Amino acid sequence: MEPPRQRAEGAGPFTTRLTWQRPEGDTVVWESRSARRRGTLAVSGPGGTAARTTTADAEALGRLRRLNGTASAAFVIGGALFALGAAVAQFGWGDTAESAAIYFAGGLFFNTGGYVSLLQVLNGPRHTPGGGRLVVTAWKWWGYEPMRLDWLSTFVLFAGTLVFGINLLDSFLQGLTTQQTNRLIWTPDLIGCLLFLLSGHLAFVELCHRPWPCLRSRSLGWWIVAVNQFGSVLFMVSALAAFTRPATGSPVDAGVANWGTLCGALCFSAGGILQAFERP
Repeated sequence: MEPPRQRAEGAGPFTTRLTWQRPEGDTVVWESRSARRRGTLAVSGPGGTAARTTTADAEALGRLRRLNGTASAAFVIGGALFALGAAVAQFGWGDTAESAAIYFAGGLFFNTGGYVSLLQVLNGPRHTPGGGRLVVTAWKWWGYEPMRLDWLSTFVLFAGTLVFGINLLDSFLQGLTTQQTNRLIWTPDLIGCLLFLLSGHLAFVELCHRPWPCLRSRSLGWWIVAVNQFGSVLFMVSALAAFTRPATGSPVDAGVANWGTLCGALCFSAGGILQAFERP
């Protein structure tokens, strides 16, 4: 039998969409995000008629639902705690230690959400040659797959949450000089924000199958990435405003820093809520 013709799309060395034209006349499309989040392949008959989807088996779908639910809940709770910590700092509802404790608790949920997002990639169903079906692999707690764009995006996200953890731990330190504050607290904050922005950009590349973002307002996945990326932008604004000026020993703008964190955190909570609906 004649093998199916295959067309690959993506950015650079990364493949994010595969299209097979099978001898039977139907067309099968695998997209990275929909396969790992929803466990689906798109299939259409000759001439693009009778579009349908095929799903992975029950074991794979149950795995995807559990991972998606865990990641979604982690980002909702983590974002809510970050927003609460920023509100405590902005409105004077507590002292610095109380705000730092709330931030730290939120950071643990962000760590969880980042790691489970990586597990979604490692344990999502894989396509078979010819696009016939999706298959589930043995469970992995860790894996190194840098030539997969979805792995790279979620790995960078997880790394960002860990760097934020350094920032949050150092925020408990007392009696720091201006230079120590900027080195131990502000610098990890800035690096974490940069990693979040990079992860969001890679997620856009995965969705759009090209090196730059696109507009897909009818795609739930696009809205999740867009809302989270806007939250990352607000986190970056907050980080820049939190830089301690050596001349005065005070932040550039504490109000902007608090509001940027609060609004950015709410974006991640909203993204987590949306993610709950991007399931098999």
